Amino acid sequence: MATIPTRTARPAIPQEIRVLLVAAFIIALGFGLIAPILPQYAVSFDVGAAAATIIVSIFAFTRLVFAPVAGSLVGRLGEPKIYVTGVLLVALSTLLCAVVQDYTQLLVARGLGGFGSTMFTISAMALIARLSPEESRGRISGLYAGSFLLGNVAGPVLGTVLAPLGMRIPFVIYGTALIIAALVVYFALGRRRDLDKKADSSANAAKHIEVVTVRQAVASPTYRAALFSGFSYGWLAFGVRNSMIPLFALYVFGQGEGQGVAGISLAIFAIGNGAALLFSGKLTDRIGRKIPVLIGMSILVLSIGAMGFFTSWAGFIICSIIAGFGAGTLGPAQQASVADVIGAGKNGGKALAGFQMCQDLGSIIGPLMAGAIADWWSYQLAFSISAVVGVVGLAAWLLVPRAITPAGEQA
Repeated sequence: MATIPTRTARPAIPQEIRVLLVAAFIIALGFGLIAPILPQYAVSFDVGAAAATIIVSIFAFTRLVFAPVAGSLVGRLGEPKIYVTGVLLVALSTLLCAVVQDYTQLLVARGLGGFGSTMFTISAMALIARLSPEESRGRISGLYAGSFLLGNVAGPVLGTVLAPLGMRIPFVIYGTALIIAALVVYFALGRRRDLDKKADSSANAAKHIEVVTVRQAVASPTYRAALFSGFSYGWLAFGVRNSMIPLFALYVFGQGEGQGVAGISLAIFAIGNGAALLFSGKLTDRIGRKIPVLIGMSILVLSIGAMGFFTSWAGFIICSIIAGFGAGTLGPAQQASVADVIGAGKNGGKALAGFQMCQDLGSIIGPLMAGAIADWWSYQLAFSISAVVGVVGLAAWLLVPRAITPAGEQA
């Protein structure tokens, strides 16, 4: 009589990572709360539209510039300290934004927040890489991305409710919430510090955690491909989505209808993203990283490239939801692949900083290049060239040899 194979129990998500998921939601909720009012808040200091956009971009710019510093600090001091410090810096930056008296002070405060952001982002990625069970790494990456997505969707809704309180109060609320989140994470990760000390009788046990350098990571074809696809992902999923899609909606549909279509398209992108995140993390654990990356990037490239040629409301929305689905399929597999290169139980702060820099660089260069092309030539060419950038990331993964999944199967 044939025996029925028993199903292997899925490893539980470590408590420390569960806390990081909650903190990610709080951070994204607050970011979604203040993001819509930032340009308006900047304009209230008697500056023009160009200066207002700098307030938005300075955050990403300081993330890019200070990423190597943050990665080095993670390697020297450990993830928990740098994570909590980063969240507290963002909290300080946010509270300062609530009390600034001129545009320059606002610019400095937002720049400080960018430094804190890259500190906790790289630390969180490093903790996920070090603490995640190999069999659940993709699922955990998907859950982490989903926590940010839920926060970013709920944030603007909460902002609408708080609108009558003025533009300064949301900064106070967000800053206070970040302090509470930092304290919760500090005590939760304190348990991890105690476990590390028990595992090694030395008082300097953290120093014995193996550090993965950028040179070691670059030796992996998977990491090299992730750098290219990370740049493309940042260009398409962050840069073009947040800047070019709203501008194109205004260009096609006009000032009144265009604003509504732009808002709906971003919400629809988030819905498509969330739909993919429901299964993409589990999928990448089951079949490996390469195939989900190739599928997700292909969908993202085709939808963004086609968007410039659709001038109907329905076509615009369909492209948006498909693009979100592609980004949601690609993201967890890409992040899990970088975590695979670093390996469990190791400190990969510098390698993760390199990957994060590529994403940030794409999100900064993408809007600048695509915007210039749209002004000089056309939106169609801008979206088409953005799609070519995605093809570069896709081609990089085609060169990666077939990988072995955590379960030992060919991917």
